[in-house]
Amino acid sequence: MEGEVVHKWVSEYWPSNSVYLLPDGNLLRPCKQRGNEVFGDRGSSGGRVQIFDWDGNLIWDYVYSNENHHQHHDIEPMPNGNVLILAWERVSKEEAIAAGRNPEAVSDRGMSPDKIVKVKQTGPTTGETVWEWYAWDHLIQDFDKTKANYGDVAAHPELLDVNLYPQPRPDWMHTNAIDYNPQLDQILISPRSFNELLVIDHSTTTEEAAGHKGGRAGMGGDILFRWGNPVNYRAGTPENRQFFLQHDTRWVEAGRPGAGNITIYNNGRDRPEGEYSSMDEIIPPIKPNGSYIISPEKAYLPNRPGWNYTAPVKTDFYSSFISGGERLPNGNTLICSGAEGIFFEITPAGKTVWEYHNPYDLPPAWALKVRIAYFAQRGMPKTIQVWLGEICKSESRNRRNADQSQSRICRTATRHALPPYQFICLSVVHEHPYSAAEC
Repeated sequence: MEGEVVHKWVSEYWPSNSVYLLPDGNLLRPCKQRGNEVFGDRGSSGGRVQIFDWDGNLIWDYVYSNENHHQHHDIEPMPNGNVLILAWERVSKEEAIAAGRNPEAVSDRGMSPDKIVKVKQTGPTTGETVWEWYAWDHLIQDFDKTKANYGDVAAHPELLDVNLYPQPRPDWMHTNAIDYNPQLDQILISPRSFNELLVIDHSTTTEEAAGHKGGRAGMGGDILFRWGNPVNYRAGTPENRQFFLQHDTRWVEAGRPGAGNITIYNNGRDRPEGEYSSMDEIIPPIKPNGSYIISPEKAYLPNRPGWNYTAPVKTDFYSSFISGGERLPNGNTLICSGAEGIFFEITPAGKTVWEYHNPYDLPPAWALKVRIAYFAQRGMPKTIQVWLGEICKSESRNRRNADQSQSRICRTATRHALPPYQFICLSVVHEHPYSAAEC
């Protein structure tokens, strides 16, 4: 197997941090809308969402960027065709202080907490926001008694302490992934700055999502489940921290081994026992109504991952940023070590059965997520033959000191076509006009 590129989409816009191949063969991706003076052109910035058909025709070109909000990092396709958009929302310095933020932890540029909007396509360049959730509606703090949201942080794990991550940079949460579970009607996000994952209810109305009641779980838009760093809600010590600047939190899809569990690429940056990455899987303690088990003054269960992968020599598998992984239908897990520019598939026992090295010669490799799905036949070529590449047995994956002159893979999206055809799609920059994605 040769690892050949078999299809490519081209766009004038630089890729952002994710790309999805949809069941009809269309490609959905965010891309960079340059020139936003409020939010800037950060590496994780997007601002524009596009859909291309298989032949490269642009069929939706939607801008979600102005002086008040800006799409970043990730998006998530919904089963009904709507798109969940992860975005920053502007909060002024004065508004942040009024919400109980320590003034020393706010710059003159204010803060950019996250919001999620669900957008319905209404035309080639238009969309309607049909639902939204805003992190700023779910705050608590014990810093300033004069503010309305002053309270006992430990007694309210369903709320976010506004003084988490006490750095003055505007990007407060740095959420790098969003996922949707249609069976639970819940949304999962990965705030890297908090070193934890958060689950919220999507069965609410927009009004309920702004409050604390309503929805299937009866909690409105409050946090249903959080895991990775219980010290954030005063339920643990630094020794209980599980995540170290994680990426790509996602549910295992229905029909796959471990369905309903959550997998995480745990980057391992600043891990106390040494810097190495791990692929973690947890079993969430969910109740029939969609809420989660928690004991007073204790952290959300489980106490530790139910499954975990590290390299035999732990430091041989390490990406300090980006990266991702996904459970495959056969029970194996496909992992992307982003800073190394490597994909590899492992069995539940941790044996590597396939490996692919990014061949492009540009600095440095980026990869955020790996995605798998089965294609419907419509829009897909019937005779395509795709080769994925051979297992690389001769070289270690430890490339921390290696030449990093590779392409920027902003996020990987793997899809399986109708049997027997398989392929990988990458969001790659290696020429101008900038490639939207390659397969």
